[in-house]
Amino acid sequence: MSFIFQKPITKVELQTFANVFAQQKIHIIASQATGNSLTIRTKTLDSQQHLQLLQKLGENTKGDQIREDEFTNVGPTIGAETTTNAIFGVVLASLLIVLYIAWSFRSVPKPASSWMFGVCAVIALLHDALVLLGVFSLLGHFFGVEIDSLFVTAILTVIGFSVHDTIVVFDRIRENLKKMGATSFAEVVNASILQTMTRSLNTSLTVILVLLALLLFGGDSTRWFIAALLIGIVSGTYSSIFNAAALLVAWQEWRTKKKS
Repeated sequence: MSFIFQKPITKVELQTFANVFAQQKIHIIASQATGNSLTIRTKTLDSQQHLQLLQKLGENTKGDQIREDEFTNVGPTIGAETTTNAIFGVVLASLLIVLYIAWSFRSVPKPASSWMFGVCAVIALLHDALVLLGVFSLLGHFFGVEIDSLFVTAILTVIGFSVHDTIVVFDRIRENLKKMGATSFAEVVNASILQTMTRSLNTSLTVILVLLALLLFGGDSTRWFIAALLIGIVSGTYSSIFNAAALLVAWQEWRTKKKS
């Protein structure tokens, strides 16, 4: 819901709103004051709760100087639609990434397969998406944090970052497979990780520092979106180095044993 004031909002008015919501036992999930407008997000309210809230706000504030501009309820139907769109977006992105990496790495020396690189990259990014979803499930259970369309945007952003970081490692593996042909596959992957680790950590650290600044000094409306990006990028940095490459080695060793 959003409210319009005739004059810029003061701290006293914000505190009055907070007190009224607390008296009505309505938890404020997020609020943002900009100039003479105030936007507040809460859990779903029925018509009776909404009317009682407006009545109490009118009694405790200067009602003639404040009006409700918008009131929207996000029900189960919209929530289910958001969930469906999120799953569809992740699945479609994963399929396209597998196809793209398989095509880009088509010249990788044997016995490695370009499909291995694509599938391992997708498994690593799905790991990051599940970690992010798990953390927000805990935050929702203990702190009432809600998942919205911004969370879906954060997941897709994290997936893109995770793949970018993984491809850096995989590309070095492809180069070293050509240079170190007589070396075992595991040793080539290990050398490639050591060569790219500093770059990956430095790249992620610069992004993490910016996100920390936004998290500390940004507005309430984007707080959990920034937190989701921060969690996902930390997880993506870890999985690109330690998950994707390890899966690649395990898969290649399994193929070698199967052939022998």
